[in-house]
Amino acid sequence: MRVSVILGHPNKASFNHAIAGEAVAVLQANEHYVCFHDLYAENFSPILSGNELAREIVENDLTRTHCHEITRADGIIVIHPNWWGQPPAIMKGWIDRVFRHGTTYQFNEGDTGGGVPRGLLKAQKAIVFNTSNTYPERERQVFGDPLELLWNNCVFRFCGVKSFERRMFRVIADSTAQERAKWLAEVREIVQRCFPRQ
Repeated sequence: MRVSVILGHPNKASFNHAIAGEAVAVLQANEHYVCFHDLYAENFSPILSGNELAREIVENDLTRTHCHEITRADGIIVIHPNWWGQPPAIMKGWIDRVFRHGTTYQFNEGDTGGGVPRGLLKAQKAIVFNTSNTYPERERQVFGDPLELLWNNCVFRFCGVKSFERRMFRVIADSTAQERAKWLAEVREIVQRCFPRQ
């Protein structure tokens, strides 16, 4: 299987980077083909220009590579922190520039964009790993878990991915080495279960 792994965190010493490392290691051990992208290391530009907003225009080779890989992926893993109930700007820009009309979704003929599109992604499984410093009760009661709505309802289901799983690790700021080791073991278990050796 081809699995795209997308990381959005600027600190190489972050727990997000540790999650990505574990996910990639399991995928490689299971002999999957991995397309790994650290958006900050690549200096991926999150800015969707007016020119690129036009349906068929992609302005640079890096974005073109991301678009090509996401359409070929059999599985997708996304890793990022919860900042203000949202992904970091670089990850939101990645969605804006890569999850585009004609690449990940398509409106039916005669539909100018007001209807319900068809998802074009071939990936049948997506996993999102998040980190947060907000306790779960506050996340649900005060904020309504916006990342679940974004990734499950607005991105992956919209683009045709039928199976979605998300795991939030918290509270990162107060976590111990033992807690982090346990969480990384959980990452390995989830990736192994979702993407076993073929």
